[in-house]
Amino acid sequence: MASEFRAVLRELGGERALGRALASDRDMREAIREGFPHAVLEELMRASGLTLKELAHALDLSTRSLQRRRRGRLARFESDRLYRMARLLALARETLGDEARANRWLKRANHALGGLAPIAAIDTELGARQVENLLGRIAYGGIS
Repeated sequence: MASEFRAVLRELGGERALGRALASDRDMREAIREGFPHAVLEELMRASGLTLKELAHALDLSTRSLQRRRRGRLARFESDRLYRMARLLALARETLGDEARANRWLKRANHALGGLAPIAAIDTELGARQVENLLGRIAYGGIS
């Protein structure tokens, strides 16, 4: 659990992007509630290889709203969705072995997701869970 927390924290840009040190899930929950700084969005775009438009679409967020947040903090629901993306990105990297493979896998259509790319499925909590389950099957040798 602690290693998952550290991996997600890394995907979000760590203390530099978040503007403070986070040591636990409780700290992360409070940071989400307060709204992440815009730097987290920039870091997640860099880490995932997605453009602002692609990331916004994947998380069912407005590109325009995210652009306006450059002058402030993200809304709670936006921060929550960015956290979800970072968690799945960290899991994909751990499961698939490296950043490039994980980023390719996230963008490629997947039969187990009904032909959707994993990145297109995570706009809902249910879709995110399906992607997480799929990564679990891959990690443990299941056909996916």
